[in-house]
Amino acid sequence: MNINEKQLKSIIEEVLKEFDVNDGDTSKTTSIPSESEGMELIEVGKAEKGNSSKEVVIGVGPAFGVHQTKTIVKIPHNKVLRELIAGIEEEGLKARVVKMYSTSDVSFISNQAAKLSGSGIGIGIQSKGTSVIHQKDLMPLSNLELFSQAPLIDLDTFRSIGKNAAKYAKNESPNPVPVKNDQMARPKYQAISALLHIKETEYVDKNKDTQNLEIKFV
Repeated sequence: MNINEKQLKSIIEEVLKEFDVNDGDTSKTTSIPSESEGMELIEVGKAEKGNSSKEVVIGVGPAFGVHQTKTIVKIPHNKVLRELIAGIEEEGLKARVVKMYSTSDVSFISNQAAKLSGSGIGIGIQSKGTSVIHQKDLMPLSNLELFSQAPLIDLDTFRSIGKNAAKYAKNESPNPVPVKNDQMARPKYQAISALLHIKETEYVDKNKDTQNLEIKFV
């Protein structure tokens, strides 16, 4: 059966609807007051390097919470941030959330987050859920911990990621967060993972600075 370009686009759009990917033109939106998403994200200015050793910066992808609102396994982004922040705060540190517009690559998102962090430790997360704990003096493609299989990351894992990032910030050497492995996850989710990454990349803006986010959970 031959599928023409119009049919293929229609199929992709239907798949993306299932993952709450917004194709509308909301590129200028800076506040998202939708209670159904469980939070408001408000851009409050250019993100600068912090000076507190007690902060961990969480860097999110350019589509996070706006054009995409759930991970690849439909965990709402508000719950993801709640768990990451809670894990950091349980270790006595504070979280700062920033949105990266210059890249959709989780290695670079996390590395830039670490460079902005007063502690030198950052967490990067793509909208689909792939996450990294990074340190400011490492190369972007190196990292402290990598969570590459987004379909296997649940809320408990996100909380543990926050806790471990805070422990690194306190110069501790925590045991790595256990990484689940499922050989069937890649073939099952590979197509939608690629589509979600393509959609996130559409919102990359090399000319826009990284923005501090004020998070209001509702």
